[in-house]
Amino acid sequence: MLELRLVQGSLLKKVMESIKDLVNDANFDCSASGFSLQAMDSSHVALVSLLLRSEGFEHYRCDRNLSMGMNLGNMAKMLRCAGNDDIVTIKADDGGDCVTFMFESPNQDKIADYEMKLMDIDSEHLGIPEAEYEAIVRMPSLEFARICKDLSTIGDTVVISVTKEGVKFSTKGDIGTANIVCRQNTSVDKPEEATIIEMETPVSLTFALRYMNSFTKATPLASQVTVSLSSELPVVVEYKIAEMGYLRFYLAPKIEEDEEMGGHQTEPVETKKQPEKKTTAEAKTNGEPKRRVMKIDLDEEEEELKPKIETDPKSDADGYVEVIGSKPGNGVVKPKEEVNDENGVMEVKPKIEEETNGEVEVMDEE
Repeated sequence: MLELRLVQGSLLKKVMESIKDLVNDANFDCSASGFSLQAMDSSHVALVSLLLRSEGFEHYRCDRNLSMGMNLGNMAKMLRCAGNDDIVTIKADDGGDCVTFMFESPNQDKIADYEMKLMDIDSEHLGIPEAEYEAIVRMPSLEFARICKDLSTIGDTVVISVTKEGVKFSTKGDIGTANIVCRQNTSVDKPEEATIIEMETPVSLTFALRYMNSFTKATPLASQVTVSLSSELPVVVEYKIAEMGYLRFYLAPKIEEDEEMGGHQTEPVETKKQPEKKTTAEAKTNGEPKRRVMKIDLDEEEEELKPKIETDPKSDADGYVEVIGSKPGNGVVKPKEEVNDENGVMEVKPKIEEETNGEVEVMDEE
């Protein structure tokens, strides 16, 4: 039996609105320690990790570990039916195929319940090891969201560089370049407006702005965002959820080849099919074996000396002739003649006649 009662129902609504566009389907894991989710986007570039500890719920009951597969878009639709001040209760039976969302108004004068079917989702729980990051930046979440939004109008990627000077966000695109530098600022009246930079070694990594802008949808959850960077490791963008948990986004950096191309990923090129070569129709030979005719390009002088070919309209070979061992000259090649006898075709020879003296020798002209 699972029963979770959350007084701040709007908190769960904000979480779903933050991740529903990045992840379609996911398993919610319920245990004695809390309510958690871990899922990757469809392209396996970004990972979402959510944890709501059991201490943050007004009532938390989980008899045994339970995994509930849900479509996050449908779950967000259910939660939109709740008011911002409503108390949200989630109920599910062990081995059941549905989950119930119950919304109660603060003065208990209105109670609504919605039931949603669960899904069977095959997913592997990834172990995320704790790592020491070379640079950690804490800054106002609204400022981080505005920077990502502004840079996306110029380019597709953002280079985040952390040095002693501060943290620098830069991009370049077809219309130009942009650079935004945020320096450490701790002397502020409100702690949530402070910018704190912890750096062991300088680091510079490139990321897709499309994902960064998707992460900033979690801005309403927290006034501060933490960005952890380290070479050859995914960036971690973390939003604290009150005192009960966190929502973390992991994004793999862009490879160097993409950086050299200005951050634009190459699009697949459509290959056009080559037109099929159609074989030219060969002359009909009335049952005779077909012969190949070779076409030879002649010079102007050779063109004048090219043998003339005469065809006999009475021939059964449809004007098909064969030239054997001819050289440029002034000879005349007549259509082949067939000598037939009782056994069939005996011999096929072309007749070659000289225009002068009736000799068959073909002479070359200088």
